[in-house]
Amino acid sequence: MDNQVNVNCLEIENYVMNINVQANENSDVTVQNGTLLNLIGKGVHGAVFQVNDNVCIKVYGEEDVCARELYALSLGQNTSVFPKVFCSGPKYIAMEMIYGIDLREYLQSQPLTKNLAEKLIHLLITFKKIGLERIDHHKRHIFVQDDGSLKVLDVGTTVWRNRVYPYPRKLLNSLGNEYKEMFLEYVREMAPELFEDWQNYIEMEKYASLLHEKYFSQEDINPKKLKKEAKILLTGKKEWNSKIRDLVRKVHKEQWIRTLIARGMDLEYVKTNIEELEREYIYTKKKKSKKESSLQNKIGQQKMKVYASKMKTVSY
Repeated sequence: MDNQVNVNCLEIENYVMNINVQANENSDVTVQNGTLLNLIGKGVHGAVFQVNDNVCIKVYGEEDVCARELYALSLGQNTSVFPKVFCSGPKYIAMEMIYGIDLREYLQSQPLTKNLAEKLIHLLITFKKIGLERIDHHKRHIFVQDDGSLKVLDVGTTVWRNRVYPYPRKLLNSLGNEYKEMFLEYVREMAPELFEDWQNYIEMEKYASLLHEKYFSQEDINPKKLKKEAKILLTGKKEWNSKIRDLVRKVHKEQWIRTLIARGMDLEYVKTNIEELEREYIYTKKKKSKKESSLQNKIGQQKMKVYASKMKTVSY
């Protein structure tokens, strides 16, 4: 493609204003095209329209998906494998038209050669260098150009990931068993350390799958047996009162610790001396209560004396 492509972004925006793309759950987007642009493809995230031989517009169903794709594309703008971005908006990206044949279709008629394997490794190296989080890509999003070079599309899933596989699992599995083994043999030959690294992760994944099957398989669950065994955890009638006392005691102790800490006491000191602090608090409270009771008695006695004195005065 000519590097001096002139793109009228205002014209692009006018096109987008007349295109409506709605995302659907578990199916391709719904498209309403109010322009003369040709719809050349659509998927679960968006629809692609051809503006001319050099430019296309991808309109997305959701803004966050568009933002993620734009960010991933921006990381690869200085590479030869990512399409060039010309302009963008909240739900669209105008970018370079990518031609060629996707790797899925290519491998149906052409062999996976050592030269192609080397280019795939270099593609992963590029992903790593530019800062993508998932160093992996499905073969249907990799395009072989006429000169044998590779370009990629739909790279939004390579960024903003919480977890990723530490080896190119999606690429390997998408190649199919035969080409997967062939590709790994090429990797072993050209980059033995990388091969060993990937192989370790592949083996660990196998063990993880076996563990999952062993401990979470439905066949291993016996509801009747579990229901019977779980009765041992129930509280017996004779234990009920003591368990309630223990529960109240435990809650009181936890709340008491929180109270002391809130008053500024050191947590470790409180934990170490909690029993003593509690006894001291209870003793002080009882002493205060006794004083208050004594004072109330004195006040009561005083009132009785006054009352008796008044009664005597009345009788005279």
